[in-house]
Amino acid sequence: MKKTMKSFHFFFLLHFLVVLGACGQQLGEQSNKPILSSSKDRIMKKSDEEWKQTLTPEQYYVLREKGTEKPFSGQLLLNKEKGFYKCSACKNPLFTSDGKFDSNCGWPSFDREIEAGNIKIAIDRSHGMTRTEIMCAKCGGHLGHIFKDGPTETGKRYCVNSISLEFVPENVSKSIKSTSTVALSVTKTKQPDYKKKPQTEKNQVDTITLGGGCFWCVEAIYRELRGVVSVESGYAGGETANPTYEQVSSGTTKHAEVVQIVFDKKQTNLTEILKVFFTVHDPTTLNQQGPDIGTQYRSAIFFRDDNQKKVAKHIIDELQREKVYSKDITTIVEPFTVFYKAESYHQNYYQNNKEQPYCRMVIQPKLEKFEKTFNKEKKGRK
Repeated sequence: MKKTMKSFHFFFLLHFLVVLGACGQQLGEQSNKPILSSSKDRIMKKSDEEWKQTLTPEQYYVLREKGTEKPFSGQLLLNKEKGFYKCSACKNPLFTSDGKFDSNCGWPSFDREIEAGNIKIAIDRSHGMTRTEIMCAKCGGHLGHIFKDGPTETGKRYCVNSISLEFVPENVSKSIKSTSTVALSVTKTKQPDYKKKPQTEKNQVDTITLGGGCFWCVEAIYRELRGVVSVESGYAGGETANPTYEQVSSGTTKHAEVVQIVFDKKQTNLTEILKVFFTVHDPTTLNQQGPDIGTQYRSAIFFRDDNQKKVAKHIIDELQREKVYSKDITTIVEPFTVFYKAESYHQNYYQNNKEQPYCRMVIQPKLEKFEKTFNKEKKGRK
């Protein structure tokens, strides 16, 4: 693609930007109609006032108001202990450690519930999307959502707010004769402090989702950037749940091809991530990157918190003010809602298909430009 970037101005201004990294995402209220009932003899009913008396403000926001805790902030996200997870509101058993896996989405993930009927689902049409909400079948507390992109034989991914759960270690739970009747004698699992986060591993990483045209190109570049922990190609910003590549390519889903980047904040920062972003794609061509035309190829930054939004907008404002490009930047800066991982054959596409014409003619020149411009920031460089 053709760029009219003034390199001197670009690097001069970007090296003076201040990164304001943090993890955060909050969703508003949702209105759902349950489509799967639970065991009627176990239903727990309380008034809003009663729930406010028994839950912390953070628990009430998520469990009763259907909110979402900040990604990578939950205490149970990185928990690897053996045991099981119960509803933090009513103690209903929900999941076991055997079904927990790391999905890199920022919230605890499971591939199955502890027993059929312990979780109920509902269609969630909030935020312009259609998703499947999961709730505790006993108290109706909001847990999160379920997706059909799980890596195990179930094909399911229960994406759950950590604050909706309470963990019972295997060595303190009594023998379980039936998964539906669990005798418990443990102290309540402490939930994360939202004002003062403990400085643990989960707080050393951040996630940003970027759309810069064909995700094959963008993914290949960020895999080479120092400090990047993982890169996944997928879809975001649209209305269709669990879209296929064919659906997104048709332009009818409103999704963009994106890459979801998890990076180590001790090795790099959001400013560096966005420096690469604005160098390796053309942010001035509306819904187009070279020969790839359509809304799915739009330039977009999906921010997870106010700090990410501020950094992105500040960089764009500086680029515009310094007239780095001859045309206006069309990059859209909008809130992140959900990321749908693309089909497996799209992941690490360049490394697996280097001899394909598209890789040699389109991706390889972009990689060479990246290597020349960001040589010191490549993985393996000191």
